Amino acid sequence: MYYIVTGAAGFIGSNLVKALNERGENNIIAVDNFKKADKFKNLVDCEIADYLDKEDFLKKLQEGFFDGLVTAVLHQGACSDTMETDGRYMMENNYRYTLELLNYCQSEEIPFLYASSASVYGGGGVFKESREYESPLNVYAFSKFLFDQIVRRRWQKRSAQIVGLRYFNVYGAREQHKGRMASVAYHFFNQYRAEGKVKLFEGCDGYANGGQLRDFVSIEDVVKVNMYFLDNPNKSGIFNLGTGQAQSFNDVAVATINTLRTAENKPALSLAELHQQGILSYIPFPDALKGKYQSFTQADISALRSSGYSEAFLTVEQGTARYVEQMLKTAE
Repeated sequence: MYYIVTGAAGFIGSNLVKALNERGENNIIAVDNFKKADKFKNLVDCEIADYLDKEDFLKKLQEGFFDGLVTAVLHQGACSDTMETDGRYMMENNYRYTLELLNYCQSEEIPFLYASSASVYGGGGVFKESREYESPLNVYAFSKFLFDQIVRRRWQKRSAQIVGLRYFNVYGAREQHKGRMASVAYHFFNQYRAEGKVKLFEGCDGYANGGQLRDFVSIEDVVKVNMYFLDNPNKSGIFNLGTGQAQSFNDVAVATINTLRTAENKPALSLAELHQQGILSYIPFPDALKGKYQSFTQADISALRSSGYSEAFLTVEQGTARYVEQMLKTAE
């Protein structure tokens, strides 16, 4: 029997493959698209049974090749570039492909865990898994939103576990291939090491410079929640996956810089001190992001807690420090 992980060489997918390995599971079919070839590095320390291109995998699935051979599908594959303007591609890749997998898993009675997104909430201030709070701002968010709607329509007739996880701002190991879409912690780390300083966006939507608030969640916690649902196939639903506590971009920058300063045997500094010394500064907010930017996100995790998940989440200070220390160990 096999676990199938799509987007397996991507950020979240590769971390899930590694987590399965740590549980002694090596019968994993890794599905991805190696158009960005450097993603292979995320799987170098992982054990898998086979790799399949996303199109080859879908064809085999439709032909019945995997019938009776699958324990669960963890679907993380998607175009995650929120600035992508090709709506046709986005809907085919994120919506239609996911629908094919859902149909298969339901027909074969296979648990299906998939990546949704906090972007479905758009610019609203309430982040609760309910239709009235959902209003996507771009086609990426719409692709995720529409699939969640299909799941809801089919809810009463489901034949096996379906779990949609609305990821908030995930950061952590194995995201280096994402380029501009990598987390701010990753970018701050590289900025500081290259220039000795970090640049943040100026304020917008009434927030102070660097004061926009996001629910930053560590990949370590994301993996734990996925494993929790794998261990509890009787639990289904669409769940927010964040910490439940918004923190500012300034908080991420301060945590990143001070962890690096500690490694350099330098004292930690406050936000005001970092700004005063020119180590932290602000640049104009990009016109291209105006009207398409979430200045505030904070997951309502009451549904997740009600499902029985009780683990504490890492704060920005805890998670960022751990992440920076990991990056330092592998930095050239």
